[in-house]
Amino acid sequence: MSFVDTLRQWDTAVTCVERQDLSQALRIFLDIQEPNSKICFDIGCLHLLNQDLDAAEKAFDCSIRKDEHLAVAFFQRGMTFYKKERQHAFKTLRGNQLIDYKALGLRYKLYACEVLINVSLAEAQLGHWEKAHENLVKALNYKTDAKLNIIDKALDSALKQKLFKPVEFPSKVLFKPNKHYVAELEKKDYLGKAKVVASVVPQDAFSGFAPLQPQVEDGPTRPKEPEVLRALEGEPHTVLFEFVPETSDELAVVPGNIVFVLQKGADNWASVIFNERRGLVPYNYLEPLEINLASKQNEGTSQPPSRKPPTRPERKQGLTPSGNSSGDTKRKEEQKQPTDNSYIVKVRFTFNFAVSVPPGSPYAILIEKISKKLNCPPTAITLSLTSKATKQSVINASTEMESVWSRARGVHITLWCTTTKQTDGKPQSETHFVALHSYVSSNPEDLSFHQGDTITLLSRINQDWLEGQCNGNTGIFPASFVEEVPVNGQ
Repeated sequence: MSFVDTLRQWDTAVTCVERQDLSQALRIFLDIQEPNSKICFDIGCLHLLNQDLDAAEKAFDCSIRKDEHLAVAFFQRGMTFYKKERQHAFKTLRGNQLIDYKALGLRYKLYACEVLINVSLAEAQLGHWEKAHENLVKALNYKTDAKLNIIDKALDSALKQKLFKPVEFPSKVLFKPNKHYVAELEKKDYLGKAKVVASVVPQDAFSGFAPLQPQVEDGPTRPKEPEVLRALEGEPHTVLFEFVPETSDELAVVPGNIVFVLQKGADNWASVIFNERRGLVPYNYLEPLEINLASKQNEGTSQPPSRKPPTRPERKQGLTPSGNSSGDTKRKEEQKQPTDNSYIVKVRFTFNFAVSVPPGSPYAILIEKISKKLNCPPTAITLSLTSKATKQSVINASTEMESVWSRARGVHITLWCTTTKQTDGKPQSETHFVALHSYVSSNPEDLSFHQGDTITLLSRINQDWLEGQCNGNTGIFPASFVEEVPVNGQ
């Protein structure tokens, strides 16, 4: 049973006690699988009200086992012992004149003098009147103005060797769960209901994570209501086919979306705006759209075509999502998408990566691709068909590449790689960093470490982020959290 379920049942049982339904309250309390010390105390109080002294004693014993400093539980168990002609609560007060249990959810103050009065009464029941008188005198040292009258009456009775009334715990006063916790049991809508601000669909009340799309194969029986779009830069086009981006500067669209073309490149890629986001989409996936920006009645509904989408056009350098033809010309080799016949080579290094090569490529092309990826000379790289490099598994310039490509499954093959970094023919020492601060991240691609850990540098992502290895883990981490270890200090 979870904490929330326990809290809910506890609150329900206390409500039943307030409604005088003690039997129902006891049933609910007993259904709680793992009651805490306060709930056990409440169960004992209900058993005491029902004059079930054995069950009350067990409940108070359970409460004391769970919290040995809960003096009020000792007090109630002592009352149970008294009623069973037995009588331990004074020592748990730990020298305090009183303990106020309001902060724990019980509106009751346990006074030390009241505990001593009940101890005296137990001694009197056994005929030990001298000990009873000593405890009552001791109670005077813990007296308060409010309790002085009770002690005086008990002393008078003890001098006459007459029994006096015990101080009893008020009936139907129980521990209650924290009201702030109970208030949190009710469901709350912190975000509120989403509101549609702008839409190409008239009277659109849809809110969610996906745009509205045609859901039927046939158009509606009545003419489509007029579309109203704000005037944006670029020419409006409708999307004919679903396009899944393969690089970060491409844009995902589905049939029926309306995009605004900013620029069409010579390579058949178009820079477009969709939902205030810019990106690249193949132009042959689009169709020009005529829209009257005021209001226009269109007959029927344009449905996505049933034919297959065209082939993905080849990307050329120069066209960027912003439409600037003089954009970044240093596109990485790995961002270019392989043709349908290319082999995908998965390389297992200290981190895993993949490169694409033409079918039947010689060793020189393969090692050049991996060399560029690792940013180290080909002579420092050793490729192997297995995790352990042996004479039979090592791939080099003298290896028959046909036998290597014959091990591919479809167009995929896995190779293992090790490196020996060199500079001017001499071995190059690894770069190490020491952690100035601890870095803990929930992102799986990040490298977590503690202050003082040593990190081996694998690559520099940019001036703010590095990639490294620490404690057998590999990932990226902020450069500001570490300091490079001097070579002579290693």
